[in-house]
Order: sequence, then C-alpha cells, then structure tokens
Amino acid sequence: MSSSARSLKYILGWLIAGTRGGTSRARIINALNERPLNANQLATLLETDYRNVRHHLDVLQKNGIITAAGEGYGMAYFCLLYTSDAADERSS
Repeated sequence: MSSSARSLKYILGWLIAGTRGGTSRARIINALNERPLNANQLATLLETDYRNVRHHLDVLQKNGIITAAGEGYGMAYFCLLYTSDAADERSS
C-alpha cells in the first residue's frame, strides 16, 4: 500500500470512525458518490439540518475528500473518492 493510500485511509478512518459526526459524513460521501449535489439538496436527501450538512461539507472539503464548483447557494459538491459500489453502478 502506498503512503498516500495509507494517509487517505487514516484520514477517512479519523473522519468517519474517530469523530462524533462520522455517520453524517459517511452518508454525505455516499450521496456525493452517486452525483454532485448542493448543500440544500443533501440536507433534503439525508433528512437533516442544512447547517449540519454545511459543517460536514466544510470538514470534508478541508480534508480533501470532496471539492466544490460554483459559488454561493448553488455550489455543487463532488466526491473525490469513489467507492466500489459507485464504480460498479457507473459501469452498468
């Protein structure tokens, strides 16, 4: 395993398993693996508070897990990681 893969594994482990908001962050990553969404769409899809989603998006973006395109309210977020499930769905 390369050092960058180990580093990513450590970061994901800390963001998802090692902190209190890990379940929410995992749900956000899974949703963004399906398609790009803005914060309001994520809050609606995940049935959670908009401010909660914004907080987790900021954490994920600061740690290089997601990126954003656009400006303001309509800013769309994209996951930089692809799970094997998402890759399988895209190829079928």
